[in-house]
Amino acid sequence: MPPGDFARPRRDWRHVRSKSRWTRTRLCAIGTTRRGLRERLHDAELLVERVALSVAQDDPLPAREYADWTATTYRRKRVPMDDLISLCRGLQAALPGVLAPGELAVADTALDEAAAVFKWYRRIAGDARKKNAFLQFLYKGA
Repeated sequence: MPPGDFARPRRDWRHVRSKSRWTRTRLCAIGTTRRGLRERLHDAELLVERVALSVAQDDPLPAREYADWTATTYRRKRVPMDDLISLCRGLQAALPGVLAPGELAVADTALDEAAAVFKWYRRIAGDARKKNAFLQFLYKGA
């Protein structure tokens, strides 16, 4: 493909990245300096780049592969997969104002597949999400 085909999606995605930078500066200005929140904002920028590649290639594979590659790292860092699924859903909600309808369909599919991968990893034992204390007590057979 000629380089001109990739220019349009990148121009649109700079707008999304500038909004995430604005969000980061606003969160720091109001005193939210938690390290985890800042890391998830950085992760959102990386996920946006992979979705941009998906839109440029008209294939959801790059976003799905990115989710598969990074899920084990997030599990090691004890990041709940539900947070990453929520990140995908939040990006889906933000995209209609940035993308054209034809690009939006590909981006939605890519984010749905990334969320499905994170959901698959959530079912594995050892996920960092909070569990119901009462049910944990019952399962121990007290």
